[in-house]
Amino acid sequence: MFRKTMLLTVAAICCAYTVQAESKYGLETGSPGLKSAGALAFGPDGILFVADAKQATVFALDTEDTTGDPSGAKFEIKNLGKAVADMLGTEARDVSINDLAVNPQSGNVYLSVSRGRGPDATPVLLRIDAANRLSEVSLKKVAFSKATLPNPPADAVTGEGRRRSNKRTQSITDLGFVDGQLFVAGLSNEEFASKLTAIPFPFKAAAGGTSVEIYHGAHGGFETRSPVRTFTSYKIGNENHLLAAYTCTPLVKFKVADLQAGKKLKGTTIAELGNRNNPLDMFVYQQDGKDYLLIANTSRGVMKVTTDEIGEIEGITSRIAGTAGLKYETIEALKGVTQLDRLNATHAIALVVDESGAANLSTIALP
Repeated sequence: MFRKTMLLTVAAICCAYTVQAESKYGLETGSPGLKSAGALAFGPDGILFVADAKQATVFALDTEDTTGDPSGAKFEIKNLGKAVADMLGTEARDVSINDLAVNPQSGNVYLSVSRGRGPDATPVLLRIDAANRLSEVSLKKVAFSKATLPNPPADAVTGEGRRRSNKRTQSITDLGFVDGQLFVAGLSNEEFASKLTAIPFPFKAAAGGTSVEIYHGAHGGFETRSPVRTFTSYKIGNENHLLAAYTCTPLVKFKVADLQAGKKLKGTTIAELGNRNNPLDMFVYQQDGKDYLLIANTSRGVMKVTTDEIGEIEGITSRIAGTAGLKYETIEALKGVTQLDRLNATHAIALVVDESGAANLSTIALP
């Protein structure tokens, strides 16, 4: 009788713990039902945010990955695409690595992957641990919640030739977690299509985002339909800002407090970093008492941008040729970087495509 009572008590405690853990962030246990997996970002307690652009939905997944030592982590995997393909039982040509993110609590690296090509590709999430071992993140019986964006672009292919595209794939272009809110960049189907949406976490229904407008110096005009490609958060004075990079490559700052649902906001263009280029990833780091922004790009390499005068610099409001605004240097030693995230105070993790076309996961010193 005593043993039976003890077992019942232990079961009740375990049940209560599970309910408490799940209800902490409004999570429920089940299968999230991802239809695509793109941008990744981490929140509190190992919560991984995953962008599903096909459904215009962001998922919060409890990875239960909260212990480790990011300061001592080091990752080196040659031909990561082949390693992923071998694990998934397919060919490297049928695998796309869409994003990577470092869990700041454990130092483990997470990948969002597409297995297959086109609209029927299967989304997969993978984890790489400190021993450089790949494992799949289960999407069954996982604690999760989700928030769906209002007014996404239609899921349809439009245009001809080089202009042929499906704008739904740009409903979510990047994610970032700042002070209890998940910020989502992407396109809507509204007239001012470019949006930055703040969703409090734990999730509730996603309110309408902020329609954002920028001045693009290289194009000599204002733009409202070009999405943010990548962004990061940065505190200027005592106020949180988002630093956002766009195609061709204006760098713009937005004050977080001004990002209000249903409103329109004009950002301040603080740099023009060169045309014919797409920014891929960015983050802020500290070195020798100064703050820098590291940006990986498709055709202009990796840029180290100074934040000197970022609070005082006048916004660019007229056409410019070449570059202008905040100063930067191109890191010549870093070539072929397609994905980038901060690993710790002195190193970053990067996906680097070599001359053979293989994508290698590497740990790089912050320049």
